[in-house]
Amino acid sequence: MELTHKDVKDIIGIIEDAPHLNEIEIVYGGFRLHVHRGGSGEAMQRSGPREVAAAAPVAAPQAASPVAESRSQPATEGALAANEFAVRAPMIGTFYRAASPGEKSFVEVGQRVKASDDVGVIEVMKLFKTLHADADGTVVRIEAENATLVEFNQVLIVIARD
Repeated sequence: MELTHKDVKDIIGIIEDAPHLNEIEIVYGGFRLHVHRGGSGEAMQRSGPREVAAAAPVAAPQAASPVAESRSQPATEGALAANEFAVRAPMIGTFYRAASPGEKSFVEVGQRVKASDDVGVIEVMKLFKTLHADADGTVVRIEAENATLVEFNQVLIVIARD
């Protein structure tokens, strides 16, 4: 039995309605769903597109799983200076630097950003998560290429705090 897009949306709805639940992972056959909320139990929604951690297919059990590897070893990254922080991938998916093809990128290296500014989007199974700067500062590095698959917790963008 395969899970449908509606099944995934229903599962996510149940999880969103459980405020005491901060993190859950469901693996069903070749399907993986990982949902993580901020430590304060806050809802995972902000203005803009519906923001939820979503499902991603994983490798067959007999193959080496990049999902398992990413959980045991953080993605390689350059060292961060004391005043820098990383915008990380909250889930496995495709990272986009712009809202849609042909549009201007959300941010460029050297650009000043505010905490609430959009800096990218991750898409999984037609569900989109808008990424925010989360602090005021200046973009110093963009580590992920546009339209590439990124792993959970991978560094996408580095911002120097003001």
